Amino acid sequence: MSLGLLALGLQLAAAADADRASEAPQAVDASYLVQPGDSLQISVWKEQDLQGEFLVRPDGGLSFPLTGDIDAGGHTVDAIQKMLQSRLQKYMPDPVVSVAVKAATGSRIFVVGKVNRPGDFPLIRPMDVMQALSVAGGATPFADVNGIRVLRREGDHQTVFHFRYDDVRRGRSLSQNILLRSGDTVVVP
Repeated sequence: MSLGLLALGLQLAAAADADRASEAPQAVDASYLVQPGDSLQISVWKEQDLQGEFLVRPDGGLSFPLTGDIDAGGHTVDAIQKMLQSRLQKYMPDPVVSVAVKAATGSRIFVVGKVNRPGDFPLIRPMDVMQALSVAGGATPFADVNGIRVLRREGDHQTVFHFRYDDVRRGRSLSQNILLRSGDTVVVP
């Protein structure tokens, strides 16, 4: 086999691996709370009709055959698995249910203002303010890095957290480098 054919074969194999990886469920933190917009891969062992990809609706609900609607939003994958198993026990003894996050697209944070890449970013693992600034490409030269605010909305109540970049960079006042939650907005003036 020539080197050109070998290289082509390796490229095709790598492309196939990348395709399989993009279809595989995402590895998320065990404490990850499922959000509206997330896609879950659910299967019941030995039940071909009870397998597939299911979208968590904007209201947090999830429709699954035989179980009806369950409230998936704001619950861990383990909690959803237990809910499904509990409801399926009416129809089959000891159902074995597998639940995995296929696409964690519902849990997002937002970074706005004077950063190099403002926008919304997926929150599939714990992320603090410094990490959020990093994924947004860092602050621009004219940003007020000591006037950064984190806005968090919980129902009708909104909380503001102050963040002084220079303090955290120097290892001081590290408590202000909070872990972000889904929906948090980092504002860089």
